[in-house]
Amino acid sequence: MAKAELLRRVVVERGLRHAGPDLRVLDVGCGVGVLHPYLKGAFECLEGCDISQESILRASQENPSVTYTVCTTPNLPYDNGVFDLAFASCVVHHVPPASWLGFVREMRRVVRPGGAACIIEHNPYNPLTRLAVFRCPFDHDAVLLSAAKTASLLQEAGFSNIRSEHFLLLPSGGPLARKVERALAPLPLGAQYACSAHA
Repeated sequence: MAKAELLRRVVVERGLRHAGPDLRVLDVGCGVGVLHPYLKGAFECLEGCDISQESILRASQENPSVTYTVCTTPNLPYDNGVFDLAFASCVVHHVPPASWLGFVREMRRVVRPGGAACIIEHNPYNPLTRLAVFRCPFDHDAVLLSAAKTASLLQEAGFSNIRSEHFLLLPSGGPLARKVERALAPLPLGAQYACSAHA
């Protein structure tokens, strides 16, 4: 899965392994943990939190090696600086825009100095993405945000060295297709994008 590959690459490119071999990673808004089987073995400790108790129960049943927590408040239920990496995959567009900055600030709070964060979102400039979101009942409340907006939120929350890349442009997942996608990553063409940053 492209998202799992991207997150593994963020760990390498952000030098997170240099700080120690045991990485503690948080998936903010993890849902039913659909991404977690693809991340098996990537991190020593993977945790997930979500507002839905039903989703957390299902995620726990399907991914017993992952630690899950229900989170129904704006503040994440973790101490300051306890994670090496925090990521949110296609979550922020479900958060009310007035709460976007608070959401990202909470990600910053729980990441240690020198750690990193990654936000993966739908690309609002891709017409097929907009159509898919429009047709999806689950996305009825969605407010899509651009990579530039996400980058500005990360900066305002106190992150630095922010990088954005677009992906899921081509249907193939082969090496050549991935190479082409990486070359075109700065352009807002792919169906999704990722913004990563240092804490």
